[in-house]
Amino acid sequence: MNNGIEGKVILITGGNSGIGAEVARLLAMRGAKIAVAARRQSKTDEVVQEITGGGHVARGYQLDVTDKHQFEAVVAEVVSDFGQLDVLINNAGLMPIRPMLEVNTDEWDAMIDVNLKGTLYGIAAALPRFQAQESGHIINLSSVAGIKVFAPGGTVYSGTKFAVRAISDGLRQETGGNIRVTCIEPGAVESDLKYSTTGTAAENVLAFYKQAIPASSVARAIAFAIEQPADVDINEIVLRPTRQEF
Repeated sequence: MNNGIEGKVILITGGNSGIGAEVARLLAMRGAKIAVAARRQSKTDEVVQEITGGGHVARGYQLDVTDKHQFEAVVAEVVSDFGQLDVLINNAGLMPIRPMLEVNTDEWDAMIDVNLKGTLYGIAAALPRFQAQESGHIINLSSVAGIKVFAPGGTVYSGTKFAVRAISDGLRQETGGNIRVTCIEPGAVESDLKYSTTGTAAENVLAFYKQAIPASSVARAIAFAIEQPADVDINEIVLRPTRQEF
C-alpha cells in the first residue's frame, strides 16, 4: 500500500546536514526519490551515498539558494532527472544571533538572502511546475522565532522567519486546490544552525541548544505533512523541546 510518500520526488535545500539530511534519510526510507541540494558538494555526496548505499534513490545537486537562476536550473535538472517534482522543502537557513545595536548589516543581508529570498526563489522555481501539473507541495522551514520575536539578539532572524510564515499562509490562500503549503516552526533542534553565531553571543546560543531535540523529530513532522491524502493540507506544525519555554 502506498504510504503517501512512496514514489514522490522531493527536493530538499540545505539537505546535506542537520534537519535537511535527516529529512532526506527518512523520506528515502519511506520510498521517496530524493534530490539533495546544498552548497557544499562533498557533504551532499556523503548524504547521497549513504541513501543509495541503503538501496534507496537519491541524487545530489549544488545549489546556492540566494541565486534565483541557479535555483531554477536545479529544479529543471531535478525534473529532467526524475521526470517530475512533487515536493519542495525550503530548508536552507542561517541564524546569526547578535543585538541590533551592533549593526552588523552583513549578517542582516545574509539572513534576508538565505532565509527569505532563498525561500521565495524556491517557490518561484517550483510553483509554475506545480500549477502546470495541478499538484505539488511546498514546505517552508520557519521557526518558533517566527511566532514570537526572539530578542535581544534574534530580532532580524525573527523578522525573516515571521516573513516565511506569512508568505506560507499567503501562498496557501492564493494557490489552494491541488497545491499544498506547510510551514514548519521548530524550536531548538540539533543542527549546524547554532554555529551561525559568532562573537560574545555564541556561548549563550550553545547553552540554549543544550536542550535541543534531534533533527529526526522535525523529519517525522515533515513526513506527517507529506503523507496525508491529497485533499488534506497540514498548514502549520510547531514543535519544540518539552522543556523549552520560548
